[in-house]
Amino acid sequence: MVKVAILGFGVVGSGVAEVLTGQGDGLHKKADELIELKYILDVRQFPDSPFAGCFVQDFSVIENDPEVDVVVETIGGVGAALDFTERALQAGKSVVTSNKELVATHGPRLLAMAAEHQVVYLFEASVGGGIPILRPLSDCMAANDILEICGILNGTANYIFTRMVQDGIPFAQALKGAQANGYAEQNPTADVEGHDTCRKLCILSSIAFGWHLQPQQVPTKGITQITLEDAAYAAACGRRIKLLGRAIAEEDGRICAYVEPHFVSLENPLAGVEDVFNAITVKGTATGDVMFYGRGAGKLPTASAVVADVIAAARQLERASYRPWQPNRPECIVSPEELATQWYVRLAQGELTGERLTIDQGQKGESGWLTPAMTKPALEKALAGKDVLAVIRVLD
Repeated sequence: MVKVAILGFGVVGSGVAEVLTGQGDGLHKKADELIELKYILDVRQFPDSPFAGCFVQDFSVIENDPEVDVVVETIGGVGAALDFTERALQAGKSVVTSNKELVATHGPRLLAMAAEHQVVYLFEASVGGGIPILRPLSDCMAANDILEICGILNGTANYIFTRMVQDGIPFAQALKGAQANGYAEQNPTADVEGHDTCRKLCILSSIAFGWHLQPQQVPTKGITQITLEDAAYAAACGRRIKLLGRAIAEEDGRICAYVEPHFVSLENPLAGVEDVFNAITVKGTATGDVMFYGRGAGKLPTASAVVADVIAAARQLERASYRPWQPNRPECIVSPEELATQWYVRLAQGELTGERLTIDQGQKGESGWLTPAMTKPALEKALAGKDVLAVIRVLD
């Protein structure tokens, strides 16, 4: 029998408890073992919960119980979550997590620690919620060299763009709607400033390229400055605005990774991804483009990915563990400023070389433009002295 402890009883933790206990026979068959929920760690009291008898408030109870085989960490952050994860691994317990900040920041060390203690550290749910992406990227595409990863990795930002376009409401109002529907936290900074997308991109890149890409090395721009006028100009040239995380492998082996909004052609499948859905395209040398699509967040989709990792850990599948990443290689990082693409530019007044865009609701004297392909420094030179209202990269 495999006994499980869950750390944290928030949205994801409670979802994991439901899935673990609601599909007992099915999980037993898939894991070749009985899986039992023994503990839930939380500082709060839940006397009316059906799991009330499982709650503890002291992690050492879990740490020192030899019956606990798998610890599920859903606390979030890099404080207590890091401490408890290290202690669990050192105690010879496998750890499963949905914590993208912890994995993106400390993944290599935790993977190495798991290998040292002959257990596994699994984190499928840290990217894409219920979308299976990390193990397919690590195992199913192992015969490929990965050329590019590009994706919509944050459902909150995508929901906001959908509401702006479909309902014609400004960013601030769309954000309030996301918060009212439970898609955005009361402090939405990680979502709207791109930090959440950045962390997920770092995890994907580290698995794809085999060395640790750190969040602070990825230039990141959020969506707070996007306006209805920008969305209208995008529609005028057959495009939509999406917040994308991209990691591109250069011919010399260096990586160009960044997060920022893009104009995306309607001919690109990413343009049709709406609401809280995520989509990730991976380009391999043998497969070409492969796309992973689904709900990127939510209680049960994320819990599904977590419990799948619990099953893998219960079966002690050697292939279930990710290969430890190599240390960071700062010399292998290329600035996205050197990536030549078209740009959308909105000017308060004046002219610009390129294709002029026209919309009905534009302010008098204002204009939108699509530039020829150029690097960021070349664009800045072209815009010198002009009254610029917006600049957004165009996905090639």
